[in-house]
Amino acid sequence: MVAQAIRNIISPKSVIAQYQKIDFSNKGTIPIRHLNIGFDGKEIDIEFYVNNQFATLFFATLSVFLTYGEDLVIETARHHREFIQDPILKQRVTSLIGQEAIHSKLHNEFNDAIKELEYPVDFYRFLGENFFKYVFLKFPQPLKLSLMAGIEHFTAVLAEYMMKHEKNFYYTDDAKSRALWMWHMLEESEHKDIAYDVYQVLNGNYPLRATGFLMAFITILGLIPTATLFVPVLRKPQEMLTKKFWKDARRGVNLIFSPKDGVFGSTIGQIFDYLRPNFHPNDHDTTEYLEYYKNKLLNEGGAIAPYFVKEFTPPVRAVS
Repeated sequence: MVAQAIRNIISPKSVIAQYQKIDFSNKGTIPIRHLNIGFDGKEIDIEFYVNNQFATLFFATLSVFLTYGEDLVIETARHHREFIQDPILKQRVTSLIGQEAIHSKLHNEFNDAIKELEYPVDFYRFLGENFFKYVFLKFPQPLKLSLMAGIEHFTAVLAEYMMKHEKNFYYTDDAKSRALWMWHMLEESEHKDIAYDVYQVLNGNYPLRATGFLMAFITILGLIPTATLFVPVLRKPQEMLTKKFWKDARRGVNLIFSPKDGVFGSTIGQIFDYLRPNFHPNDHDTTEYLEYYKNKLLNEGGAIAPYFVKEFTPPVRAVS
């Protein structure tokens, strides 16, 4: 009986008919952008985020583990793309895969560079690779699809926060780190509804959607902050004996988790909005921010412009 209940939760057939399809024809195309940033560890500012080392180490930790989340999104999206009948949604999934592949590539290049700052990249890569290989990648595909949608919700919330607080990227002269994160936030917001739409079209089961959210929550707001706490111990434990370290750490925790204006603390309501039964990512409209950022970042003199190589938009192909 329990086994049957579990099968009902993860079955894509259980509530597919309940999902009212979106007219994807009115959705814009999404390009796959290629960048060549060329990170150098000696040029990376360890206090990049609002002149705070602890908060910057949080984002460095996020960068390392993001690459495995992006690989999971790519693998899951590729698997489920074959079952999508709408040609426009299928094209959007191809764009999602392409954007995430380049995110993974550039974050890996960034992660290689921060080794020069004595960040424990290899150790966390070992943990991340094994955790995803032996845990997340072993999940049945419907559960992976739910997890993919959950992960994309968190990155969408993060992207919206960062677009509203662009000043946080300009406390430093580290133009390459600025370009990486601002470009990433732009594209996460650009494709924020794709994974959710795929989940709703192919499955739509609410308990399973909530399960994927919970796993993403534990990973992003549980495991990654915990890993960040150990970075000073593994990197430069002698710094922990100074007052400056603890003052910096206290401020860094507030920058990330303060309910007043912290990255995740002030957005916790938006994060849990995902559990609303009739939730959709586009309930939080970021259209104006996207247009502003595209013009600001990609035009001459923009933060991304010096590193931009080319872009490609996959064609819409008829589904046979």
